Amino acid sequence: MTQQIPSTEPELAGVRNFRDVGGLPTVDGRRVRHGALFRSGHLAHATPEDAAFLDSLGLHTIFDFRNAADQRLEGPDVELPGVRNVNLPLSDPADGAEFWKMVRDGDLDQLREILADGKGAARMIASYRSIVTERTGEHSQVLRSLVEDSVPALMHCAAGKDRAGLSIAVTLLAVGVEREAIVADYLKSNEKHRRYKVRRGSSAPSAYSPEVMELLSPLFDARAEYLQAAFDTIDETWGDVDTYLEQGLRLTPEARERLRERLLD
Repeated sequence: MTQQIPSTEPELAGVRNFRDVGGLPTVDGRRVRHGALFRSGHLAHATPEDAAFLDSLGLHTIFDFRNAADQRLEGPDVELPGVRNVNLPLSDPADGAEFWKMVRDGDLDQLREILADGKGAARMIASYRSIVTERTGEHSQVLRSLVEDSVPALMHCAAGKDRAGLSIAVTLLAVGVEREAIVADYLKSNEKHRRYKVRRGSSAPSAYSPEVMELLSPLFDARAEYLQAAFDTIDETWGDVDTYLEQGLRLTPEARERLRERLLD
């Protein structure tokens, strides 16, 4: 039996939501290899100590799923020597630009208008569904890159929750990880030290009042219903995961097996 290397999770000062997904179980009794696949929020604010730790991981590729607007807001990733950075935006900066401006700058009445009565959660569910159906090319590129040479890899977006969460989920589905384990890992993004720091245009107390934060919470929570919507979309659109991978992402059974050998113990 392969000895499991314990996963150590550092307290990074400038990088949120970092973790190694090693150890997650597959449906056929194997486990994701430690040190092969990592996830996090953006790396733009990584301290020198954070960068030294990330450098120690021996990364081959960093996949950054942020769009140009995200990068302008947060800054570019810290550069790690010898690591390939691949930017694959999973959202269009123009899509929802007015909505996100309202999230940052809107007053309480405006936030109630766009987020109350389940509208915030409904928007997130719609986003997860659309990424599954509209970003097959990007997810195909990620998986084929992992098959070829990109391991160890780190996947991130802004918060490391939605776009990176979906890309990690797709990768884990491809190697046969149990859905329940994928959801459990996804929900770790809710832990206090991992959560994205909400940034609003005003620093006034009213900009972060309890009601405002409650209205914003569906946008910044990791909720099982969001990831389940993505799984449901795969099943409804392609029938099952195998067909999704073969027809939607053009991942052949042979390539899928090579991916399993790269990522699994």
